[in-house]
Amino acid sequence: MDRIQLAFRWVLLSFLLLVAGVASADEANQTWGPLTESQRQVLNPLASEWDTLRPWQREKMLDIARDYPKMSPEKQGLVKKRLTNWSRMTPYERENARKRHQQFKALPDDKKRELRQKWNEYQKLPESERAKLRAESPETYGDSGIE
Repeated sequence: MDRIQLAFRWVLLSFLLLVAGVASADEANQTWGPLTESQRQVLNPLASEWDTLRPWQREKMLDIARDYPKMSPEKQGLVKKRLTNWSRMTPYERENARKRHQQFKALPDDKKRELRQKWNEYQKLPESERAKLRAESPETYGDSGIE
């Protein structure tokens, strides 16, 4: 009897995980139309391209929209700014941003702190100084933002 119960539980668990996966996939495949009003407000910068996003991209954006109400006003502003900037990027710029993000994540913590400090110092410079640095070394001083 124990083997039968164990087998039944295994089948039931497998079924529940499958159903949960389908629900998650359905949500990620959702077009712009059925999104809730709160999801639309958060994700509005992506409205024109929402239906062309890949399922994994939609899922990530829906996660952001879900967590948005719990964020501080400062964090909400940052999310809005990043979504707006992202929506204005070309596919090539987005791919480069992803690569830079992955490279940054792979760095040791001390190097990340050093780069954040340098970025903060750069941000405090007058715009004329930043423009000069960008012109001299665009690959180093692009306004990609390190948070």
